Amino acid sequence: MSEEKPLLRVVRGNPSDAELAALTAVVAAASVAKAPEKPKPRTSWWGDHAASLRRPLHPGEGAWRASGLLQG
Repeated sequence: MSEEKPLLRVVRGNPSDAELAALTAVVAAASVAKAPEKPKPRTSWWGDHAASLRRPLHPGEGAWRASGLLQG
């Protein structure tokens, strides 16, 4: 027969039955696994309107060359 370890162990003090019940309820509620969130559906880059917005221009030396580079 396998021996199971207790979920909680009182190390100090003398808690009442109500205090132990409250502590057990809190620990049990915290240990309940949450349902995994559904992943957001992946949107197509074709429909991404943000990609069509132009980035701000920064005048200065070599700006014309940098304007042709893709910057992410």
